[in-house]
Amino acid sequence: MRNNNRTIVLQHDCSKLLEDKIQMADVLNFFFTSRHFSRFLFFCLSILLVSALRLNAQNNTGVIENRPVKIFRAGAATSNITPKIGTSINGNMKDITVKQIHDETHVRCIVLDDGQTRLAILTADLCMIYREQLDEAKKRAHAITGIPIENMMMSATHTHSGGTACSVFQSDPDKNYLKFLTERIADAVVRAHNNLVQARIGWDIGNEPTLVFNRRWRMNPVEIKNPFGGIDQLSTIQVKDITDPGLPVISIQTTDGHPIALLANYSLHYVGGTGPAEVSADYFGIFADRMKQLLQTDSNKYPPFVAMLSNGTSGNINNVNNKGGRLSLPPYSRMQQVANIIAAEAYKAYQNIKYQDWISLSSIQKEITLSVRLPDKKEIERAKEIIANAKSPIMDSREEIYARETMLLKDFPKQLPMILQAFRLGDLAITAVPCEVFVEIGLEIKEKSPFKPTFTTSLANGYNGYLPTPEHHKLGGYETWRARSSYLEVDASTKITTIIFELLQKLKNEHQ
Repeated sequence: MRNNNRTIVLQHDCSKLLEDKIQMADVLNFFFTSRHFSRFLFFCLSILLVSALRLNAQNNTGVIENRPVKIFRAGAATSNITPKIGTSINGNMKDITVKQIHDETHVRCIVLDDGQTRLAILTADLCMIYREQLDEAKKRAHAITGIPIENMMMSATHTHSGGTACSVFQSDPDKNYLKFLTERIADAVVRAHNNLVQARIGWDIGNEPTLVFNRRWRMNPVEIKNPFGGIDQLSTIQVKDITDPGLPVISIQTTDGHPIALLANYSLHYVGGTGPAEVSADYFGIFADRMKQLLQTDSNKYPPFVAMLSNGTSGNINNVNNKGGRLSLPPYSRMQQVANIIAAEAYKAYQNIKYQDWISLSSIQKEITLSVRLPDKKEIERAKEIIANAKSPIMDSREEIYARETMLLKDFPKQLPMILQAFRLGDLAITAVPCEVFVEIGLEIKEKSPFKPTFTTSLANGYNGYLPTPEHHKLGGYETWRARSSYLEVDASTKITTIIFELLQKLKNEHQ
């Protein structure tokens, strides 16, 4: 009872002093009596504590408030999406049936949370994937996690040895595999969200020019017979030897420095060189495994470290050096070499990263509609005749294959919608386009973006074929030939780039 009385008296005295209702001299006279000296010591400690709390809560305007501590969180996870043996592999002019699994294919996801905004960034070891499947996966992930659908960026890596998730050329997806993909993609987001922990984040830019070559550049002018009865001409004057060697690397760690995830982006098509009818994640999967080795992460630690590599603007970039010969190598050898070189450069950039304990996040997206290059009546009649003369239901020649594409495209709508998207991570921006974007477009976005650095993820949030510039359309060549792999209007890249810059500027204005 006596201690309770002392506490009540002390609280009363502290309150009076803080409200300046008693004089300091009276306080000293009161406390320095032998009977109250112990209470004085408690009083002093209480005053110091109250003052410290008041000063900490005071903002620059002098207003006292309770400011929450800013906490940045991150989580990462994977889902296995390996197709069944006996199903389809796409990425070729003719369908291939899976006979063997060389390495498992995965969805890899990172979720970021700044306390107000959550973003999900996901890559899938697929050549491409329909928007409809991704939309369903986003809805499912949103229902479970609450992450807004527009805050999810989902892309295909563009391996040409993964399961078929899009009807392109003579490959069609298995309906059960599409359902499986939708569930597993959503699962990756949910699992990454479940793994959220307090984290720090940073980034740096690597440079690896030795692996990227502009596949439309030729040492000498060439004439290419296109499948529509015309001639395309590519020359060293018209096609510049342009590539993008940049390798952005984003690293996320726990507050005590344990790696959570790493996201890199590189503008290089698939490498290829698999065994016959074998499933493989290509160099994207090998890169992810190699980064685990380089960072010496504990494979038994839960949740495990996740590395992922998104495809940049590689629509006209591959790993074939047109200036010199290419050695014949055993299956997977070149793929391994490419992955190791990129991982080594990413590791160099990783060493230079300066981490931030908190950054703000934001996102923006816009749905636009673009016209489709539909075949005319004459082209349809020509295609019918070519298919009628084909020797089997499986189209063999280039003319036959594109005649089939013409007959499929004739039923396309005159216009199709697509999603364009941009994420902001502090002062870094990521843009997303649902096409195989030409490198010139990606370089222009990097150069003119109000955020430094900025990089673009291709084949994101759906699939709308190749995205050449109008200049490249005039030259022709495979990437421009009308098919379900290339059907957007000639000026599509100009319109898309304009919208991307508008989105980036809106993010910048909101961030200022």
